[in-house]
Amino acid sequence: MSELTFPEDILYHPEHTWVRIADDNTAVVGITDFAQEQLGEVAFVDLPSAGAAFGAGDEFGTVESIKAVSSLHMPITGTVTEVNEALGSDPSHVNTSPYGEGWMLRISIAPDADRTQLLDGPAYAAQLK
Repeated sequence: MSELTFPEDILYHPEHTWVRIADDNTAVVGITDFAQEQLGEVAFVDLPSAGAAFGAGDEFGTVESIKAVSSLHMPITGTVTEVNEALGSDPSHVNTSPYGEGWMLRISIAPDADRTQLLDGPAYAAQLK
């Protein structure tokens, strides 16, 4: 098992997704380094279309690997503004760069979004132990 990373500019959902929140109340969403490592080689990612709205914890898609198919859970309430189309032709970005090129969605965060379920890196790492 390689050394897992927990970037400080990211908040983590207990269901192994992450959110990087920008100052303009938009965010980028993906799966954690831990999640991609547990899945193994990602073969396919099924993501929603722009305009789809989700509550925190809602299932927003699936990721398939040689080992399993796993549900993806929205870390914070919002509406999808962009989908990482590059994952359609090269889903391996999820494995090689889960916090970079492997991002999944850009969202507009709902004004009343609850952030209390989100964890910082140390708290998420502690949950994994």
